[in-house]
Amino acid sequence: MRKNKLSTRAALTALALGLATSLAAAQAWPTKPVTLVVPFPPGGSSDALARALTVPLSQSLGQPVIVESRPGAGATIGADYVAKAKPDGHTLLMGAVHHTIATSVYRKLPYDFETSFAPITTVALVPNVLVVNAKSTATDVKSLVAMAKAAPGKMSYGSNGNGTVQHLIGTQFSTLAGVELLHVPYKGSAPLTTDLLGGQVDMSFDTLTPLVPHIKGGKLRALAVTTAKRSTSLPDVPTLAESGMAGFNQGTWFGILAPAATPKEVVARLNAEMVKIIHSPEFRKHMEDIGADPVGDTPAQMASQIKDDTAKYARLVKEAKVAIE
Repeated sequence: MRKNKLSTRAALTALALGLATSLAAAQAWPTKPVTLVVPFPPGGSSDALARALTVPLSQSLGQPVIVESRPGAGATIGADYVAKAKPDGHTLLMGAVHHTIATSVYRKLPYDFETSFAPITTVALVPNVLVVNAKSTATDVKSLVAMAKAAPGKMSYGSNGNGTVQHLIGTQFSTLAGVELLHVPYKGSAPLTTDLLGGQVDMSFDTLTPLVPHIKGGKLRALAVTTAKRSTSLPDVPTLAESGMAGFNQGTWFGILAPAATPKEVVARLNAEMVKIIHSPEFRKHMEDIGADPVGDTPAQMASQIKDDTAKYARLVKEAKVAIE
C-alpha cells in the first residue's frame, strides 16, 4: 500500500513539475522578435492583414513582430519555410485558403498542410470580386460573358498564381458561363493589379482588399462578388449568383499557423492575444475599411475549416483538371 502511495505521489509530483515547466516556458516566450511569414508579395490582402495584426500584437507580446514576405509557387514556398522552422513560436505563417487548394493542385509538396502546422486562429474572411478596367465596355456580368463568347480564348483573367483560389474561381466561372478565358498567373495581388490597371489583363477575381481603393477611385469596375452574400464594403455590387450563376460561393480566408510541434501553451497564448486584437473595435473598423470580415476563432475551429476546405477544393481541382508538378 505504502509503495502505491509513493508511486502515486511521485507521478503527481512529476505532473506538477511538468506543468510548471510548461507554464514557465509559455511565460518566458517570446524571447526574441517573432517573424510572421507572408507567402505572397507585399500589397495584397495577406500582407495588409498581417501588418494590421502585427502592430498591436507587438505591443501585447512585448517583442517586435516582423512581417517577412516569401512569395512564390502558389504560396507554398513560404509555407514550406515555416513548416521547417524551429517550432518555438518565433516563426509563424499567414496562411490562406490557397494552401488547402495547393494540397490537391501540386503533385508533390514538401509538407502536409493538415499535419505540418498548428492552427492558431483565422484572422479574416475576404470576398473575392470580379473586376475589369474602368475603360472596359463590360458594365455587368452579362455583357462581359457576351464579349468573351465573341472572342474565345482572347479575354484574359489574372490570378495570384497557378492553383490559387483566384485561378479556381476563374475556371469555375468559365465553365458556368460557357466561355473560354486565358489564364495569366502572377506572384501576387500587387503585380496583378498593376497590369489590370494598365490594361495588360482584362479581368481578375482577386480578393477585395487590394482592389477597394481602385474601385472607389473609379479606376476599376466591380461587376460581381463571388460570395453568397454581397459585401458590406460594396453593397451595390451584386453576387455572381444574382448575376445568373446560381450557387456560386467562393471567398478567401486568412489565418495564422505555427510549425506543428510548437508548444501548446505558446499556441494558446498566441490565440488569446490575437483573438483579443481581432475582436477589438479598432481592428474591426480597420477590417471593414479594407473590405474584410474579422473572425478570431479557436485553433480547433480553424483546423476544422482547413479539413473541410481541403476536401472541397480537391473536388473542384479534379473538375478543373488543374495539376502542377
